Amino acid sequence: MKRLSLLTAALVTASALMAPGTAAAAPPGCTASEGEIFAPAAPLSAAHGELIACREVTLPHVPGRIPMKAYQVRYVSSDLRGKKVPVTGFVAIPTAAWTRSAHRPTVAFNPGTLGSGPQCAFSKQMTGAYQDAYEGDQIAEFLKAGFAVAATDGMGYVDGSVHTYMIGQNAGHSLLDIVRTSRQIPGGTLSPQGEVAISGYSEGGAASLWAAQVASSYAPELKVVGAAAGGVPGDLKMTAAKLNGGPFAGFLADAVVGLHEAYPTLPFDELMNDTGRKAVQDVKENCLFGTLGAFLGKKVESFTTEGYSLDELYELKDPGGLSWGQAVEEQKLGVGIGGRWSGAKWKIKFPTFQYRGALEEIIPVETQEETRRLYCKAGIPTQFKNNYPGEHLLTDGMAKKDVTDWISDRFAGKLMIGNCPLF
Repeated sequence: MKRLSLLTAALVTASALMAPGTAAAAPPGCTASEGEIFAPAAPLSAAHGELIACREVTLPHVPGRIPMKAYQVRYVSSDLRGKKVPVTGFVAIPTAAWTRSAHRPTVAFNPGTLGSGPQCAFSKQMTGAYQDAYEGDQIAEFLKAGFAVAATDGMGYVDGSVHTYMIGQNAGHSLLDIVRTSRQIPGGTLSPQGEVAISGYSEGGAASLWAAQVASSYAPELKVVGAAAGGVPGDLKMTAAKLNGGPFAGFLADAVVGLHEAYPTLPFDELMNDTGRKAVQDVKENCLFGTLGAFLGKKVESFTTEGYSLDELYELKDPGGLSWGQAVEEQKLGVGIGGRWSGAKWKIKFPTFQYRGALEEIIPVETQEETRRLYCKAGIPTQFKNNYPGEHLLTDGMAKKDVTDWISDRFAGKLMIGNCPLF
């Protein structure tokens, strides 16, 4: 009877391992093809952060020839409704020994906006299929400091999917889950006991703060010591008003398509005229500069049969009563946050570093200042720097050493003195 039970258990286990779309255990080796990494989504039953597939890669667009082991990965994450979905990204681990603490720490990294076309995925670009990514220098800074990097592509880059651009919980979950994944790489060297910092700029800055907000409830086992976030579009309504009809309207187009992907019941296809349908296709096919070029000076009013303005679109509702405006408001940062001992919905137990350029021209300065104010008001220890002598894109590069040094101090356990204003 005992032998029969063992046989039955073995058969059940084997069946689970072979079931299509599931990921019951880490693969025995990182031998997947890129096609397997980006295969279409299928039903998933494994835990959040479970490694589904990996392949060993090089990162030619990370400068400096830094000795490392790098892996492109496919893993399990969860969208804002709790549905398990596959997400992709890469993990890079310096080969130089880590000697400053018992376990090498990891930076969870979300890139700035790269575009929604499938070819734009950060891990595809860094592994050689370059389009117009600009974050390689920041990855290099982290690796030179000895940190491992777990960089998510973000949700929606597997074949047949669309990037859910600027959807807060999707971004936060994807960023935290790739840290879990990084510790499951066959033959890997990262320990579950290693500390974690979170980092990103622009779209990545919003993702960084969303990961900070959901970390204590979604990934309480991770030892997160801080989150760095620059150029943060904390209020999407304020940001959309500035982008509409301007030189950076492509970011707004990405956001509208991303919101529709995340909230598919909202009225959308039935609103579009021929120009709108072409615009949606442009978003789904282009990377950063292609999108900006396609939407230069365009206004949302030109894409619908009724010529809806942003404010009019916000009033439109799905059959259940959810409006576009409510969906946009759900992405606002700093709402419902509090410290470790608060009764807040989102408890943040570590400090943040928030920063922007003095010549910021894309994300309204007002929303970046407001996000900082909300974090300070909630009692989150926060450093804020707003005098980098650059506009939006240049500031990303100007801040990379400060970001790395700030994270180094958090890993070293140094006390952070915030600069929140007195209320």
